[in-house]
Amino acid sequence: VQLQASGGGLVQAGGSLRLSCAASGLPLEQYAIGWFRQAPGKEREGVSCISSTGGSTYYADSVKGRFGISRDNAKNMAYLRMNNLKPEDTANYYCTIVPYSDDGCRPYSSSPWGQGTLVTVSS
Repeated sequence: VQLQASGGGLVQAGGSLRLSCAASGLPLEQYAIGWFRQAPGKEREGVSCISSTGGSTYYADSVKGRFGISRDNAKNMAYLRMNNLKPEDTANYYCTIVPYSDDGCRPYSSSPWGQGTLVTVSS
C-alpha cells in the first residue's frame, strides 16, 4: 500500500499549486483521504480531508477559503489545489487514508506515509 504525493515546488506568495496523491495497492474509493503538512520544527498538521465519495470535506482554519480538496476515484487519485499561498504554507505535504470526520483530519495509527512533496512559498 502506497500513497505518494507530488506536485510541490517553489512559488511566490500569492501563487498557486496543485498537489496530486497517487494510490497504489488499495482501492482508494473505499477510503477517506487526508492531506497533512509538516514544517521544520513543527508538529504535523491536518490540512484537509475528503470522504470516500467526495461528498464531505474538511479544511483547517489556516487554509479555509484558499485550498480545495478533490478526488477522482476512477483514477485512484486525490488532489489539493492551493491558491493564494503564503510563506507559512511552506512545509512537506503528505497524503494518506484517514477516518473521515467533520471535526478534523487525523490519521489512523497505521496510515501509510509516503515521502511527501515539498512546498516552498517565498515572500
